[in-house]
Amino acid sequence: MSDAKTFRHATASAPGGIGNIGPGLDVLGCALAGPRDEVTVIWSEMPGITIRSTGHPDLPADPERHTAALAAAAVLRAAQARGVAVPPGLTLDARKELPLLGGQGGSAASAVAGAVATNALLGHVLGETELLQCCLAAEEVVAGRHLDNIAPSLLGGIVLVRALDPIDIVRLPVPGGLRIVIAQPAQRLATSQARGVLPVTVTRAVAQHQMAQVGAMVAACFTGDVALFGRAVDDRIAEPARSALMPGFADAKRAALAAGALGASISGAGPSVFAVVGDETTGHAVGCAMTAAYARIGVACTARVTTIDEQGAITRAT
Repeated sequence: MSDAKTFRHATASAPGGIGNIGPGLDVLGCALAGPRDEVTVIWSEMPGITIRSTGHPDLPADPERHTAALAAAAVLRAAQARGVAVPPGLTLDARKELPLLGGQGGSAASAVAGAVATNALLGHVLGETELLQCCLAAEEVVAGRHLDNIAPSLLGGIVLVRALDPIDIVRLPVPGGLRIVIAQPAQRLATSQARGVLPVTVTRAVAQHQMAQVGAMVAACFTGDVALFGRAVDDRIAEPARSALMPGFADAKRAALAAGALGASISGAGPSVFAVVGDETTGHAVGCAMTAAYARIGVACTARVTTIDEQGAITRAT
């Protein structure tokens, strides 16, 4: 067995973010500064994983259905396969700041926090790719097989998912001055429902358009062109299909663009909406415009202006 240093107690937190940034369905994502999900794991002599706190009353206490516990279990299996001594079991406490079914990467952030905390407990025996694999295994159970939320939550910044098999992640530079407005209406939308309405096929013209926009967003990251980044937020696959599931979205997007947003679209699977701006003042105006648009149809909404979180998951172990 490995003599890797182990701890009795470890805590990790991970940011939420935006998956599918505009046209980047399942391939582009970013982490956002602000709310984070946190998981604490404690070495236990009781076999298996015991969830002491789920993080939210609506989340299951069953470790086979909770993403943080699923990711923690995957880390234990991966470490044990490498000959690392692992505890008989874990006690897990979760704390959620990210909204449930909100399209802000909350499920991915919980998986990342669970995996990273468990890895820290074992003395950081797994590398980034192995952690991504463990989180992917957990997310696949509850939200589908994609890394566009998981990778930025773990690594921070803006990422391009080039491939899943094998995992190939490209970290993109963050354009200076980039600000994101995230609007959160008082709605919930299950990822499974949002994925269920995606088209099975698209026309050549739509495919060409999406490729051009993703290419433009990557170019904008490397050139620092915030305006180009915003213009390229032009999704013709997921947004048209999902907008019908999100009352008020179309009006909120129009309001954001009229208030000066450089681009706007659905955050992740929705119902949250994001807008790209180049400064704080415009960001606040855009946020107010989006909340007012939702208010006109009787839907409460909050909005905040934020930046890209370049830190990703953070840990402490004792």
